[in-house]
Amino acid sequence: MITDINVIFTVFKSSIMDNRDIEIKKNIDANKLLINKISQKSEQIFLGGGEKKIKHQHESNKLTARERINYLIDTGTRFFELGLFAAYEMYEEHGGCPAAGVIIGIGYVEKRQCVIVANDATVKAGAWFPMTGKKNLRAQEIALENNIPIIYLVDSAGVYLPMQDEIFPDKEHFGRIFRNNAIMSSKGIYQIAAIMGSCVAGGAYLPIMSDESIIIEKSGSIFLAGPFLVKAAIGEETDNETLGGAKTQTDISGIVDYKVKTDEEALDLIRNIIGKTGINEKAGLNRITPSLPKRNIQEILSILPVDRTKPYSMKELLECLTDNSELTYFKDGYGKTIITAYANIDGWAVGIVANERLVVKSETGEMQFGGVIYSDSADKAARFIISCNQKKIPLIFLHDVTGFMVGKRAEHGGIIKDGAKMVNAVSNSTVPKITIIVGNSYGAGNYAMCGKAYDPRFIYAWPTAKIAVMGGAQAAKVLTQIQVAAMKKQGKEPDPDTQNELFEMTKSRYESHTTPYYAAARMWVDEIINPLETRLYISKALEAANNAKIEKFNVGVIQT
Repeated sequence: MITDINVIFTVFKSSIMDNRDIEIKKNIDANKLLINKISQKSEQIFLGGGEKKIKHQHESNKLTARERINYLIDTGTRFFELGLFAAYEMYEEHGGCPAAGVIIGIGYVEKRQCVIVANDATVKAGAWFPMTGKKNLRAQEIALENNIPIIYLVDSAGVYLPMQDEIFPDKEHFGRIFRNNAIMSSKGIYQIAAIMGSCVAGGAYLPIMSDESIIIEKSGSIFLAGPFLVKAAIGEETDNETLGGAKTQTDISGIVDYKVKTDEEALDLIRNIIGKTGINEKAGLNRITPSLPKRNIQEILSILPVDRTKPYSMKELLECLTDNSELTYFKDGYGKTIITAYANIDGWAVGIVANERLVVKSETGEMQFGGVIYSDSADKAARFIISCNQKKIPLIFLHDVTGFMVGKRAEHGGIIKDGAKMVNAVSNSTVPKITIIVGNSYGAGNYAMCGKAYDPRFIYAWPTAKIAVMGGAQAAKVLTQIQVAAMKKQGKEPDPDTQNELFEMTKSRYESHTTPYYAAARMWVDEIINPLETRLYISKALEAANNAKIEKFNVGVIQT
């Protein structure tokens, strides 16, 4: 009899392991597919305006924007591009605008991190679409917040006139760029611009409001109004070179500081000048000798479930990211749906705030759903964030959150008060904040976990990310109910099949707006990254952040 029980137990255990192995394999395959999808889409975007436009650029003795960046940065180093998917699947009626027609990111020039901005003249001659402006402003914001130099490689036809009303007059539009030029200069954040092509109208102010400027003979030109507009306005006949070419703007007007003959010569000169600039005083972030995680980082692909509603252990995932897979948990037994822990990532000391996705039991014995923020979780997170600010420890937020707990019990327990406490702490936090959207990022959970509106220094999304007010199924139910109610008011009683069709159509449309690509297109996130490179992206972000002084922390009024 005992033998029979042992045989049954062995078979049962084997069955569980087989199912688990199948589940793990599904997770790995699905996540690899998502990563490959990023690579495929990226390769297409890298072509900019297409091979014909690239060929034309070369025939004009000009490097492409990406070639310029690769030439400029230190040999053997990597350019950390941001906003690659900006304007993705937007402006299709205008022929599209890959990467919003401008490349931004952080690269090493003479061993110094610099923000680099390069207009892509293969995309509509480098014209500025609304997202082009937003992307340029983000580059300036990164330089300003992190106190690092910014290099502009200018080659642009100016504002895309058919959409001028969406880029010209508002606070966060085109003109803000020149205001930022002035602010950065006053703060001692070095800016240098190379005029490598057209630089027309309002766009002429960007290089001239930089601290130093370079112009390339024959290919570079800069003026407030081109020859055609000059002819129309005052009847004067002229050409590009006479009006605003290299000789005019260096030898006659004295507007531009340096004149060179080629793209390469301009880029070499930038390297020479950057190499002579002084080093900023560091913020003093703590960094020790880096160690790799003991847990294989590849396990991330097996931990993240294909089905985004399924629970998994965020702690296991964190062990794939932290040095030696070590974490010191703060209030580990309290507020279990949020993990708060100290750790090192690539040597940098960090405080981690992450959503636990397992169903857990609270200290009172109540079962709590993973991915939901409860009162005790919010209270714990707020205290931890305050503590990190007092110790000047940067914060890393990892999202997989469906929102705050709702219902009578939550409201009676003061969920709004505790949620406000966490939002207050995040809002007033002055240490560098880096946000990684791992999975769901819904509703007020996005805010409390330092979403885009709360000024993270950098914000990245994994290909598994979803950003929205609520999940697709819940939103579709609400929206379908509204549509059905409207139909009933008109005397139309939809049958169950019609209602189901409405639900599926609404859900599909809504979910298409929650993808990381939709978010990245609108610059709600800086980049969609390979999860296996998360440590690297966090490390480079903290290296940049370490150049900026940390302001004094004051949390303001928090209800207890």
